[in-house]
Amino acid sequence: MAGRIRQSDIEEVKARTNIGDIVGDYVSLKTGGVGALKGLCPFHDEKSPSFYVRPGVGRYHCFGCGEGGDVYEFLLKMDHVSFTDAVERLAARIGYQLHYEEGGGGPSEGSGNRARLLAANAAAEEFFRDRLSAPDADPGRRFLGERGFDAAAAAHFGVGYAPKSWDELTKHLRGKGFTQEELLTAGLVSQGDRGVYDRFRGRLIWPIRDVTGQTIGFGARRLLDDDKGPKYLNTPETPVYKKAQVLYGLDLAKRDISRQDQVVVVEGYTDVMACHLAGITTAVATCGTSFGVDHIKVIRRVMGDDNSQGSVIFTFDPDAAGQKAATRAFGEEQRFSAQTYVAVGPDGLDPCDLRLTKGDDAVRRMIDARKPMFEFMIRQVVERFDLDSVEGRAAALRAGAPIVATIRDPASQNGYTRELARLSGADLQDAIRAVRAAQRSGSHGSSRDDSRGPSQGGADGRSGPGGDSLPQPSRAELADPTQRTERESLMVLLQLPGEVGTERAARAMQVPFANPTHAVVRDAIASQLSTMTQPGWVERVLAEVPQAYAPMVNGLAVAELPQGGDAGRYARSIVDGLIDRDLLREKAELTARLGRTDDPETRRQISLAMVAIESERRRLRGE
Repeated sequence: MAGRIRQSDIEEVKARTNIGDIVGDYVSLKTGGVGALKGLCPFHDEKSPSFYVRPGVGRYHCFGCGEGGDVYEFLLKMDHVSFTDAVERLAARIGYQLHYEEGGGGPSEGSGNRARLLAANAAAEEFFRDRLSAPDADPGRRFLGERGFDAAAAAHFGVGYAPKSWDELTKHLRGKGFTQEELLTAGLVSQGDRGVYDRFRGRLIWPIRDVTGQTIGFGARRLLDDDKGPKYLNTPETPVYKKAQVLYGLDLAKRDISRQDQVVVVEGYTDVMACHLAGITTAVATCGTSFGVDHIKVIRRVMGDDNSQGSVIFTFDPDAAGQKAATRAFGEEQRFSAQTYVAVGPDGLDPCDLRLTKGDDAVRRMIDARKPMFEFMIRQVVERFDLDSVEGRAAALRAGAPIVATIRDPASQNGYTRELARLSGADLQDAIRAVRAAQRSGSHGSSRDDSRGPSQGGADGRSGPGGDSLPQPSRAELADPTQRTERESLMVLLQLPGEVGTERAARAMQVPFANPTHAVVRDAIASQLSTMTQPGWVERVLAEVPQAYAPMVNGLAVAELPQGGDAGRYARSIVDGLIDRDLLREKAELTARLGRTDDPETRRQISLAMVAIESERRRLRGE
């Protein structure tokens, strides 16, 4: 177990640290009188300096906004690190050996090893950056130049080049005292039949940094025709690099994200570079993985957990992958306190291509022209249908109504109801009735309050840890058969996974859930499905859900199941009922499609699909 840092060491590190040097990394400081420095406050916007630092007493204070404290408090507020991390970071900076109590005998878990891995990554970054100017790095320089990035841009983002060599980096780092085991653990080298070799070879390299600016991994872009690897190759999961928790560019963007109450989520490293160079300095990107719950947690910590006035802007490509990403982001929209938007470039250009073809101002206009996420999703859903037909317009109205029903702010919901009517070509009164029907049926579930954000408490007013609301089932939700089936399915999946079985559970996890709170738990279960019959099943699901949902998972895991009878048969019947409901939905959609087409081949394909659905339904019922 990790020990607590001795209080005497905490005080000694603070005493030996010049707070002016630390604050000076973030703020341009000038002499502000005897023994004082002053600059523009990093915690609020101001035109004239009111932020003062007194190194002699180790304190800072802003006379404009009132923020103040010691060097530890400054790091906690600026970099959103833990207190222990702040102490260890400053101790490492001055070369002070910390001592730990309560049996820990060492730094926080893995921090000794962590320090070595971070040092190895820092040395590798320096190596890559130096090699970008070498003659053999011409493909890398040419790639950057063709995308509008000069040497200054490359230096700003730390871009480098990995030589096309078997073990040049390995030898370089071994010469600096790093062991083979450390290099393997850091993901800088790979193990093969011929021994260890450089993981990145003949590629352009981007350093991936954590929120404090420490390099924790790398992203590498393929350049050479004979490179048969993936287009982008990232550092594998390591003790310091967890791709689901990292946003590229956050170290550069965090201050402006906090100041502007805005974050722009783009899709790649070059898009981040293009946005920043165009003045959109709040841009970040995921690192080889889809935007998910952990990324949301990171953004909320930087923006502020209860910032309903903030803006989260997503950029998506207009292709199928981009549409899928948009749908996935909308599924997580309720987790944000901030308002969510979508920005799509003209002609489907991403920020990098847009800047290259039309200039920096075009990138800024793209972000300025963002549309609310709700409006974007309504359009996306409605445009799937043939609006030239009566049936298509009616189907579009039914499909869009549940989205509008998720908006609790009355003024916003009324406005989007009119927008839905306009886009679908429906009568306004029909749109109002469709939205109300969606609300009554519970097809929108427990939604976010568009005017206040999710930190206002659940159905019964209780809040979960960290300020997030803890969604509680209302009487209406428990009475609704659809949501009751979802809830009971989650109960048996958590309590009787062996009885349900992996195959049946996997099919159930494909079912769209009406209640978004249930959907969060479903997604957590789905992410761990391969381990559902192993010990520690509930704990693994708990580890996947946001902290505010942990009480719900605990409740579902201990909720009373009907007594008597065959528990396994009951569990399977509940899950089969959930699957059957989804099959019935699919059948209804196919029936509607069948009625809208006269094409013989299309009708034949639809009929075959309907036969397969009926066959699966009969199998579920044991017929």
